[in-house]
Amino acid sequence: MDNQPPVLSRRLSGIDAAFLYLERKEIPLNIACVAVFDGPIPFREFVANIDSKLDLIPRYRQLAVPPPFNLGYPTWEYDPNFHIKRHIFRVRLDAPGGEAELEALAGRLLSQVLDRGKPLWEVHIVEGLKDGRGALIARIHHALADGVAGAALLKIMLDPTPEGSHAIRKPRTRPAAAPRAEHTLAEQVGNAIQSALENVVAAEAGLLGLAEGLLSERGKNALQELATLLPELLKPPERFPFNKPCSGDRKFCWAEVDFSEVQAIRAALSGKVNDCILSVVVRAISRYIRLHGEKVKGRFLRVVCPVNLRGDEQGESLGNRITFLPVVLPLDVRDPVEMLHAVATRMEIMKSVRAADLIAIFASCLGATPAPMQELFWRGLPLIPLPLPLLNMICTNVQGPQSALYTVGRRLVASYPAVPTGYELGVGVAVQSYDGKLFFGLTADAHVAPDVARLRDYIRECFEELSTAARRKSAPPRPARRVKPVKPAEPAEASASLAGESACPTEAQAPAQQSGTDASVCQPREQAFLQPEAVSV
Repeated sequence: MDNQPPVLSRRLSGIDAAFLYLERKEIPLNIACVAVFDGPIPFREFVANIDSKLDLIPRYRQLAVPPPFNLGYPTWEYDPNFHIKRHIFRVRLDAPGGEAELEALAGRLLSQVLDRGKPLWEVHIVEGLKDGRGALIARIHHALADGVAGAALLKIMLDPTPEGSHAIRKPRTRPAAAPRAEHTLAEQVGNAIQSALENVVAAEAGLLGLAEGLLSERGKNALQELATLLPELLKPPERFPFNKPCSGDRKFCWAEVDFSEVQAIRAALSGKVNDCILSVVVRAISRYIRLHGEKVKGRFLRVVCPVNLRGDEQGESLGNRITFLPVVLPLDVRDPVEMLHAVATRMEIMKSVRAADLIAIFASCLGATPAPMQELFWRGLPLIPLPLPLLNMICTNVQGPQSALYTVGRRLVASYPAVPTGYELGVGVAVQSYDGKLFFGLTADAHVAPDVARLRDYIRECFEELSTAARRKSAPPRPARRVKPVKPAEPAEASASLAGESACPTEAQAPAQQSGTDASVCQPREQAFLQPEAVSV
């Protein structure tokens, strides 16, 4: 167990508050995790274990309280009625207790909005799994933590050894929280001014950093490379089958792959882990679109990838310290290696031109406006019908613990992350690494993408195809085989007399080709069949 509590700030940031303002029944903004263990989890012992660690997670005992006079952001205040039994529940899985039943339960829980009358987290201990396993489904509001902070909380809730995964001794007396003083109007005005100034300074620092980066030699080269992508960047966004107004009902499914295979792909084909993940997801999305009867030729997928902004001094602090990296990826590249290179090239260009910094600067500028205007903006945004979507989906990758974790003596064997989705984003993909594996979690609107399991299957297929291509690339070349001499062909006249009229003239009959003539026009059918199909990148 990590015995250091996360870094906390009492006042919500602008982006933390935005997740509170955006949420509604159709957009439940919870980050979640379906954790599977190698044995059933004893409920009472688990509750006692978490209760003994709450001093390390103060945020789990706090409410998001709206500010008086509505002049600032909400603040985190201790819940005077806190009781852990209002947050940890037990639920029995429907028979036969397999993966399908666990996915269905997760979908039902992800469809629920957390109760803001208590601290914004819940854990459901799942019983009745077959094969003697256990599971829990943890949900945390996005205002409380992003993916990085959520992974940090997981390391506090669980432990690195089975012996240390039981309840620890609590202090006999817990110091009572000081009564919260009522905020005065002057205090609220002061906090609002301070918040606005902080965002102005952040925006100015972001602009200076952006200018410095773009004026560097690398930045100038990146701008030249960006010019090659302008035709696809300037194409109007498109709606795909999963870009429709969402309901509040969710479906959830998952897949997993060995991280060693990802490392083998990188060694053979280059690229980063994110590039491998995105190339697999985009090819799977392409197949899913074709499954729904739409063509993908010349079409592009607009993906947004969250980027962690925490510096070394901030560690794994709670709250949201993220910006977003937009990238436009081609859907008509069928070869897995070509897709990996296409993704890696575009991701590198967008990073080099500091696209994520632009989003962060925009967020800082928005944060410099009065808090009531920000609330009005975020609450009204989902109500505005857009003629074209700004993006098609969110895909996030979070690095999780790389060694095994335990709770009450049970080992965590799988951890499937869930990213919230809604508005017109009917599908979202989250990926987390843990203990030598990559775990994919697919969240979908139950009415927009009811067949999201097909997308999960395509992800498995596309990853296997990329892995196979990497193995072929890294395999040593085979020695050339000796070829037996071929019997000389019949003279042209004899072959022509036997074959009758031919669609293409033989070498003896054909006139000399002019420069620039397509030599494949009169190729034999077998040879023309073997010509590779041109692929647009």
